[in-house]
Amino acid sequence: MTLPQFVLASASPARRRLLQSVGIEPIVSPSDFDESQVQLSEPAQLVKVLAQSKAETVAPQFTSALIMGCDSVLAIDGKIHGKPANVEEAIARWQLMRGSFGDLYTGHVLIDQEQQRTVVKCQVTRVYFAQISDRAIQAYVATGEPLKCAGAFALEGFGSLFVEKIAGCHSNVIGLSLPLLRQMLEELGYEVTDYWLGK
Repeated sequence: MTLPQFVLASASPARRRLLQSVGIEPIVSPSDFDESQVQLSEPAQLVKVLAQSKAETVAPQFTSALIMGCDSVLAIDGKIHGKPANVEEAIARWQLMRGSFGDLYTGHVLIDQEQQRTVVKCQVTRVYFAQISDRAIQAYVATGEPLKCAGAFALEGFGSLFVEKIAGCHSNVIGLSLPLLRQMLEELGYEVTDYWLGK
């Protein structure tokens, strides 16, 4: 089976870097999907629906491709948190998270236009946060990094200083579970290693 081009329906530089790190050079096509259209309180269901909506929004632009949509949220005590709206919200979020843990849910969707098939999965990783001071929280939020991320932290940036440990898939916390991607490609009949060989 010839490999179709790989399209990432996301503007996330972190997701693009993850794909590049395993030999996939995606076409980046952000969906600009209005996430406020989807109101669900169950985190796994929410991220799967949002990821699928993003992929389906981009799909008509391509005739033959594998289109990947992703969406992440952090759930603390079952309550869903996306990107903080402002500095005040980011500070309050960190005051809630410090010394505690949250579950990072990422929805993954692959649409295979050749086969007219769609694979939908969710990966969950538990993240344990350090007990940090108000001063450290304010300094971190002042970097601007927490305002760009679901959960108000970036594992691949300054936020890594304040994550004590992770239970589960590491790359999932950055925005895309690479082991899960491998499984999804295999489910569709592809080998991720073929991208290295340019087949």
